[in-house]
Amino acid sequence: MLGVAMYITIKSLLEKGLNKSQIARDVKHDWKTVDKIIKRIKSNQSFPIKKPHPQKLDTYREQIIEWMEQGLSGILIYQKLREIEVKISYSAIKRFLAGIKRKENIFVRIHTEPAEEAQVDFGYIGLTTDINGKRRKTWVFNMKLSYSRLDYYEKTYDQTVETFINCHKNAFKYFSGIPKTVRIDNLKAAILEANFYEPIFQQLYKDFSAHYGFTSIPCRIYRPNDKGKVESGIKYFKNNFVLGRQFKDGDDLDRQILYWLENTCNRRVHGTTRKIPKEVFHAEEKHLLLPLPLNNFEIAKVGTRKLYHDCHVFIDYNYYSAPFEYVGKILEIEKTKSFVKIYYENKLIATHPTISGKGLFSTSNSHYPKYKLYSETEYQEKYQAKMHNIGPFAEQMFFAILKDSPNLWSRKVQGIISLLNTYPGGVVDSACKRALAYQVYSYKIIKKICSNGSYSLPVEFAKEEALEYEFA
Repeated sequence: MLGVAMYITIKSLLEKGLNKSQIARDVKHDWKTVDKIIKRIKSNQSFPIKKPHPQKLDTYREQIIEWMEQGLSGILIYQKLREIEVKISYSAIKRFLAGIKRKENIFVRIHTEPAEEAQVDFGYIGLTTDINGKRRKTWVFNMKLSYSRLDYYEKTYDQTVETFINCHKNAFKYFSGIPKTVRIDNLKAAILEANFYEPIFQQLYKDFSAHYGFTSIPCRIYRPNDKGKVESGIKYFKNNFVLGRQFKDGDDLDRQILYWLENTCNRRVHGTTRKIPKEVFHAEEKHLLLPLPLNNFEIAKVGTRKLYHDCHVFIDYNYYSAPFEYVGKILEIEKTKSFVKIYYENKLIATHPTISGKGLFSTSNSHYPKYKLYSETEYQEKYQAKMHNIGPFAEQMFFAILKDSPNLWSRKVQGIISLLNTYPGGVVDSACKRALAYQVYSYKIIKKICSNGSYSLPVEFAKEEALEYEFA
């Protein structure tokens, strides 16, 4: 049977002057069928509209929609209808539900209790001028309390994990408390860039949420209504704050956001609740929020490092040990003023106090295999013996280095021993003798003495001349 659309098409072609055969070819229908439609058109008869056939479930339509909004599955709705003695098959229920979803765009509305949930998101608002006069891409961060609909907005120039966490901290400070859960986007790469979903960033946000006492809930994939409140908040900000406004610089933008937030956004009658968010917040929600922590959360520097064969990673000019099983692996690093944490595939494998200074080591003997462990005395004796084998001055250099650099002696001594790969032992020993004469306990200087041949010169000439010649 031809539909209304085909009836209108045939009428249009007829009005353009096409004959019956031409129209039949264009619409790819039998000319007899087309002829019937043309006769109806010429006699001014409208296309017969098929009357909707009443369905058995139409009587229960409103109740079924309510069940759907509560999140009940098709089988549960079927069972509830059977309980009230509605005799119908499950396949008929499925067809009826599918028809409702197409027409009504049904989704489960999420209701929350006071202080139970906040939703967060970023929204791009275009180019703005920063305090240095530079035009920069700008986003707005929005955290919305789901019950009262109280909003917090903040402009940002990036979406890094550090910015994301700082925006959370500022929002909690604005609310003077913390909701039990924070719902974040689980899918968009725009949030925190793609890096957020790497283990080091996941762990940092997890540590932050633990410090503040809230639970992070990712939204389900392809379920935009899971955080529909905050997405509506982003649209509201763009349409009611950004449009038609001018900003001198970043500071001016911040001031205008705060003024608008206090005097317009949170004092309006909300379109869904028909209540004023600030009034609902103070009356019903604020006193139920979790308290702010006494100690500030320190945002760690994060990155990756390779574990070398000496079971140490190099971080900000210092060395930290990790278990030997991970030698050659790329490890994830967190560093704050107080501690360094080392992870592998999101598993914590080492923790160290952060070292002050440069070129220092933080080493745990448990990170070495047992057969590699020496006591400090045994370890020193091992290298003393090697320096003794080079010569008497090399052995003296060993003790001088041990006294001068008690925490760094092993690398310096290992470097001197490695010179045997290039120079005879007598040359290395003579170089040590010359360095000792000038109280220089450096592998690099000893190496330079070997390379420039000054190990053969007498040590009695002027010290200034020797230093200028050898160490410049």
